[in-house]
Amino acid sequence: MNKPLAERMRPQSLDNYVGQKQLVGQGSVLRKMIDAGHIPSFILWGPPGVGKTTLAKIISKQLDIPFFTLSAINSGVKDVREIIDKARNTPFFSNTRPILFIDEVHRFSKNQQDSLLSAVENGTITLIGATTENPSFEVIGPLLSRCQVYVLKSLDDSDLLDLMNKALKEDTVLKQQKIQVKETAALLRFAGGDARKLLNILELVIEADSDEKIIITDKKVVERLQANPVAYDKGGEMHYDIISAFIKSIRGSDPDGAIYWLARMVAGGEDPKFIARRLVISASEDIGLANPNALLLANACFDALHKIGWPEGRIVLAETTVYLATSPKSNSAYLAIDKAIAEVEQSGNLPVPLHLRNAPTKLMKNLGYGKNYKYAHDYEGNFVEQDFLPEPVKGKVFWMPQDNPQEIKIQEYLKNLWKKASNSAKKL
Repeated sequence: MNKPLAERMRPQSLDNYVGQKQLVGQGSVLRKMIDAGHIPSFILWGPPGVGKTTLAKIISKQLDIPFFTLSAINSGVKDVREIIDKARNTPFFSNTRPILFIDEVHRFSKNQQDSLLSAVENGTITLIGATTENPSFEVIGPLLSRCQVYVLKSLDDSDLLDLMNKALKEDTVLKQQKIQVKETAALLRFAGGDARKLLNILELVIEADSDEKIIITDKKVVERLQANPVAYDKGGEMHYDIISAFIKSIRGSDPDGAIYWLARMVAGGEDPKFIARRLVISASEDIGLANPNALLLANACFDALHKIGWPEGRIVLAETTVYLATSPKSNSAYLAIDKAIAEVEQSGNLPVPLHLRNAPTKLMKNLGYGKNYKYAHDYEGNFVEQDFLPEPVKGKVFWMPQDNPQEIKIQEYLKNLWKKASNSAKKL
């Protein structure tokens, strides 16, 4: 039986590696280290299907050094120590340290990551980790400080088309068939920058076509995927589609939809911390000031998962999911920060008004730093009118309250404070 197309097309050298020119293109930092035969421990961070595992294997092959691999999903501290002992006690014919590749390193617990520290630090192994999650949140500080972090990007359409054409011309199975790609929009859309997904979809569509000459169209791709929606999802690549449906259900105030997609993630073995982080983001982005308690509960949910673990943690996730889905919604803070950032990008680094500047030295005081600043707590109601924006953007409005009880209450409070109509930034 033939291997899957994605496996058959896995490149064996950097010259055949598709995408990530910023990392492995001629003259890039990582490419220079590989060509020199010396690489540090590092972590590859990027979405699924962009070549993290492939790159690690190519490096091992090109440097001709032993390559050990573990999956964080089904490996424990015992497995890590066994490989480290093997690396320490096996004689190698090269001075280059063996590579330990850990897929989904973000799923390793603190204890598991601790077990790697001394081996990385003393040079027993070179660690290459792969993760779809931000290493700053998921990798312990001591280990992260010993590793470089390289960011891999989703493949662009030209990379995906190059890969598709390469498969049609070079794959031992496909090149024997008469295949015409008439349309590519659906292929590219469903692939979403994921090389593995593109090849899985291509293989699925071709295998389903019994015609002597296979013509691939957008309609044929859509029909085939609708008939078998998980057939191309061989490695859990619906990860991002399902979390998208989950967040959109919360945003749309549908607790049943949100709970369903949560159940899909729980049943599929999704990392609970990944779900909890998205709940924190949703509480800020979609609920915000309409119900500030949502962020408190989302944070408490994240903390509770660390304390009680799994499977009871699913109950905490469910409670938070339902609470967020049934909360009033507002994205006023989200819109405000984006509007303010757009203003900063347009107007540049405007000077801070003198009265708002810090004046820790006599020279700064003589230059007028802090002069005429009014300390709000010295005034009735702990408030006094003054300007807080640079002159060129004075009067700009960034935060606009939305129509919900909480923000209407805030609006009335600020109206009572800012009675002076001249300050249009506070006309709410």
